[in-house]
Amino acid sequence: MTRSCDTTLPITLDEMLVHCRAVARSAKRPLLVGDLPFGTYESSTGPAVDTAVRLQGGMDAIKLEGGAPSRIAAAKAIVEAGIAVIGHGGLTPQAISVLGRFKPQGKNVSSAVKVVEAALAFQEAGCFSIVLECVPPPVAAPATAALQIPTIGVGAGPFCSGQVLVYHDLLGMLQHPHHAKVFLATFSPITPKFCKQYAHVGEVINKALVEYKEEVTNGSFPDLAHSPYKINETDVNDFRHELQRLGLDKAASAACEAAQKNLMVSCSYDMTIYIWDFMVDDALVSGYDHHSAFAAGVDMSMLLEGLMRVLVL
Repeated sequence: MTRSCDTTLPITLDEMLVHCRAVARSAKRPLLVGDLPFGTYESSTGPAVDTAVRLQGGMDAIKLEGGAPSRIAAAKAIVEAGIAVIGHGGLTPQAISVLGRFKPQGKNVSSAVKVVEAALAFQEAGCFSIVLECVPPPVAAPATAALQIPTIGVGAGPFCSGQVLVYHDLLGMLQHPHHAKVFLATFSPITPKFCKQYAHVGEVINKALVEYKEEVTNGSFPDLAHSPYKINETDVNDFRHELQRLGLDKAASAACEAAQKNLMVSCSYDMTIYIWDFMVDDALVSGYDHHSAFAAGVDMSMLLEGLMRVLVL
C-alpha cells in the first residue's frame, strides 16, 4: 500500500531492496525478514537463490509464499545456500490472480489439510518458522501442534506461536480515497476483518492535512510565530536598495512590504504605545507616550509623525 499499488504483485526486487536497506540501517534489535517479490523465485531454484542472496544483504532472513512443490524446492535451495527462510501458508497474497480475491483458506477439509501439509513441507525444507495467514483457529492450532518450529499467525486465531499485523492496519492509517479503490478492485475489506485497530491515526492525519491546506489557502499559515528567521531593519533597507539598483523595483517593494508585516503594535493601560519587530532579536523597536489622540488602539501622533503607514484595527 505504501507504493500505491492495489496488490503486492507489481513490487520489484529493486524496490524491496530500497526498503530493506533503509530498515536495516535503523533497526538494530529486531529480527529483520525480507519478502521475496513475486516473479523472482518461482521459475527455478537458481533464480530463487540469486534473489535471496541479493535481498539477504542487511536482512536476517527471507520469506516466501506458497506450498507448491516449486516453492518448497526454492525454500530448500535457499536454506542450503546458507540463508534463513520463513515459509508462508494459508492465504498467500501473491496468488491473488488465481484466488480471485483475498479470501481465507482452510475452510473445508481439503483446504485445511493442504495448509497443514504445506507447513510440514516448509519445515522439512529447513524453514525456521511459518506464517499462517487467514485460516480458522481449528486449522492453525493443529498445524502449530504438528510442527517443531514456531508459527506466526495473521488472522489465524490465538493458537499460533506468535502474532503479526500490518502496522498501517492496527494504527487505522488507511483513511484515503485510494483505499476505496483497493476495495473495489479486490472486493476485500479496507481493513481486514481479523485486524484490531488500536488507534485511528488515519483520521487524525487527514484532519491535520485538511487544516493545513485551509490555513495555507486563507493565509493564516505561516504566521510570525512560524517565520523565525530574522534580518535586521538596516539589512532590509540595504537589500531593498540593492534590488532597486538591479532594476528589480517590484522585488524591492515586496521586500519592504514583507518587513512591515513583521511589525506589531501594542498598547498598555497607561495608553503608551509600543512597536515590536519580531524579525530582529531586540523585538521592541520603540515606545510612545505623548498622546494627541487615541483611536482603535493606535496613537494618532504616530500617524502624524509618519511612523505608521496603516491604522491597525
